[in-house]
Amino acid sequence: MKKAQKVAASAAALAMAIGLAACSSDTPAHTDAAVTLRYWLWDSSQLPGYRQCAENFQEENPDIFISLEQYGWDDYWTQLTASMVAENAPDVFTNHTSRFGKYGSLDQILDVSEYIEADGYDLDQFEDGLVDQWVSESGTAQLGIPKDWDTVGLFYNEDMIKEAGYSPEDLWELEWNPEDGGTYEEFLAAMTIDKNGVHGNEEGFDKNNVATYGIGYNEAGSGYGQVQWSPYALSNDWEYADQNPWGRVFNYDDENFQEAIAWWKSLIDKGYMPKLSIASSGIGTLESFGAGAYATLIEGSWNMSNVAAKAAVPVDVAPTPIGPSGDRASVMNGLADSIWVGTEHPDEAWKWVSYMGSTECQDIIASEAVVFPAISSSTEKAIPAFGELGFDAEAFSIHLEDGTGVTSPVVDRWAQLDSIMNPAMSAVIDGQADVSTLTNANEQVNNMMARDRE
Repeated sequence: MKKAQKVAASAAALAMAIGLAACSSDTPAHTDAAVTLRYWLWDSSQLPGYRQCAENFQEENPDIFISLEQYGWDDYWTQLTASMVAENAPDVFTNHTSRFGKYGSLDQILDVSEYIEADGYDLDQFEDGLVDQWVSESGTAQLGIPKDWDTVGLFYNEDMIKEAGYSPEDLWELEWNPEDGGTYEEFLAAMTIDKNGVHGNEEGFDKNNVATYGIGYNEAGSGYGQVQWSPYALSNDWEYADQNPWGRVFNYDDENFQEAIAWWKSLIDKGYMPKLSIASSGIGTLESFGAGAYATLIEGSWNMSNVAAKAAVPVDVAPTPIGPSGDRASVMNGLADSIWVGTEHPDEAWKWVSYMGSTECQDIIASEAVVFPAISSSTEKAIPAFGELGFDAEAFSIHLEDGTGVTSPVVDRWAQLDSIMNPAMSAVIDGQADVSTLTNANEQVNNMMARDRE
């Protein structure tokens, strides 16, 4: 099949009702370059760093102009799909593991394996596990070059933990279990305060009238639970699926998973965590945490600068608690830069992608203290940069050091999985269904995954 026909055929498979979305551009001054590459990303906080990378790249490659365009998260994916259907997608775009499977399976991403081989491009420079997240299901195509990584940690109000008699060092030793919650639940109880000033570990605590919850969250977590329940389930000897990437049999029916979810839900019943209706009311978790409504919050490393900006109280971060497995755990996700298969300038697009995946660019990203760069040596430079914001960034990097980071699940049907697990998990956390109902949801997921993809 000719390239144009192949692009059109695979784009047609993405067709859906699409609304136009606004975007913002932040690009270096235009030159008389022979080639213009459109590069899309969704995170506005990363624009300054990549703008600098683009300026540096253009100095070295004056025949190529980089046009940066930024969309908000939801608009980004809607507009990306629409542009693929219209055969006018950006030459290069920031990719996410939850969306990668769909675009990869529909042949919308250029395989860069030949470029890697021709240039002797070093994939070993990246943190372990990041490159493998972007390999096709057949294992033969490299569909993205890693740009950053993230894990989650326990952000905490420094004044509140001091008042409760805890030190920052204490938080690194917290342990949880599904029976009594361990020292971690004791900590969350001590951090919870009702409207009469009584703590959750004191007699007379009113769980129905809480002023400050020990920990907050934003939603039930669907089938991913990255900043909700994943640190608990993953440290309870549980795995998302039979393999990763490209799992086909999921494990939401596993006893270890369901007991972790039951324990997490019990924090609501005890008053240490808000009800789902409060957590998902529309008031952001970062805003609630920054205002003192939550004493702690499981949140991602990608939000450190946002937490620093929104918190009216002194804040730091500790790692996730140690679980029954004997280790702590965190999802380790990462973004990548991918090239649209229909680009008219694949060679130039590869030049730009490989430059973003170089120490020159990633050291710039490290200095911005927004995300951890994917290249190991650049990560080492990012940690002190985050320290200047007042955060102990080793709370996130410890998962790399200890090997307790679990790579984010990659499948080609994440949207369909989410449509099953989102209502199922919400019903459990909202108290409308027992945790055992997740067994039926898991059966639906696995039946869906087993269907012929044709």
